[in-house]
Amino acid sequence: MDRRELGWAHLAEHVHRDLFACYRNEETGILDQWYPRTAGLAGENFYYWWQAHVLDVLVDAYERTADPALPDRMRQFCISLEHYNGGALTHNYYDDMEWTALALLRAYRATGETWYEEKVQELWADIQTAWNAHCGGGMAWKKDQLDYKNTPANAPAAILAARLYGLFGRPDDLAWAKRIYEWNKTHLVDPATGFVWDGMNRTGDGTIDKDWRFTYCQGVFIGAGVELYVCTGDSVYLEDARRTAAACFKELGEPGTGLLPEEGIDDTGLFKGILIRYLVRLLEIDPACPRVREVLLMNAEKLRSEGLLENPLLCGPSWKEPPTLPVQLSVQLSGLMLLEAAAKLKLSE
Repeated sequence: MDRRELGWAHLAEHVHRDLFACYRNEETGILDQWYPRTAGLAGENFYYWWQAHVLDVLVDAYERTADPALPDRMRQFCISLEHYNGGALTHNYYDDMEWTALALLRAYRATGETWYEEKVQELWADIQTAWNAHCGGGMAWKKDQLDYKNTPANAPAAILAARLYGLFGRPDDLAWAKRIYEWNKTHLVDPATGFVWDGMNRTGDGTIDKDWRFTYCQGVFIGAGVELYVCTGDSVYLEDARRTAAACFKELGEPGTGLLPEEGIDDTGLFKGILIRYLVRLLEIDPACPRVREVLLMNAEKLRSEGLLENPLLCGPSWKEPPTLPVQLSVQLSGLMLLEAAAKLKLSE
C-alpha cells in the first residue's frame, strides 16, 4: 500500500483502524496513552480529556462510513470510560468535562440514543458551576483553582451551550453561550488582531499569558463564534471567527506554506487537531472564508506524503516528518482528525 496514492477517506480509515489496533486496551475498554503500551510509566497522569476525542473520532468514522457496528462501539467505549473514571463522567477540570460533553452531544446527534443526551445534561449542570466573579466573570479552569480563567475552559463551554440551544431551544443555554463568549472575547482576545490568548491570573497576579500561543485557543474561539452565528444570525460572530482564523494563519502558520507548528506531546499534541476540527466547521458555514481550505489541504498533503510512519500508520507532533516510537495517543488523534477533515471536505486527491 502506497499511502500517497490513497484517497482521503481510505487513508482516514486505515489510520482509524491502526489507532484502535495499537492503542485499545482490552482490559480497560479505553485507549492507552502510548504505543507501544510499555512506554507508559506506572502512575503517570491520566489524561481524561484525550478520551473525549477518541469518542469524537469514532463519531467521525460513523459519519463517514455509516458502519452499523460503530454505535455499539461508541456506547461501550463511553461506558468503559465512565467506569475507568470512577463511575462518573464528572471531573475536577471543567474543560475536560466540556470536551466530554461536546463529544457525547455529537454521539447523540449521530445516533439519537437518549443515554448520551442525559449524560450531556448532567455534565452541563456541573460545568455551569465554573462561572464565578473572579477576573470579572468567566468559567474557571478547574474546581480547585477557581480564580484562574482561560480560553480552554470558556470557548468550549460557549460551543456546548450554543449547540444545546440549537438542539433543544432553551433560551438559558443561548444566554450562557453569549455571556461566556463575551467574557472570553473581552479578556482574552487581542482587540488589534483577533489572536486569542490562553489565560489570565494563573499565577494569582492578574497576568495574561500572552506568550502561550497555541493553535488550540484559536480553534475553540473560532468554533464558538461559528456556533453563535448559526444560533443568532449575527454576522459579528462570524466576522470574529474569520478574523481569528486569519490571525492564526499569520501568527502560527509557517511562512509561505501555512503549515501548522509542532507543539509537542502530552496535551499540546492534540491542539492542532482541535484547530482543524473548528476550521472545518467554519468552512462548512462560510465556504469562501479566505485561506481555510488552502491551509487544510497543505497540512493534509504534508502529513499524507511525509508525516506518517508505515505499518502501523502513525504520526507525530510534526506533520512534516514521520514519528519515532513511542507515539502518544494525543498526537495520533490530532493527525487522524486532520485526515478525517480532508475526507469530509473531499479535498483534492
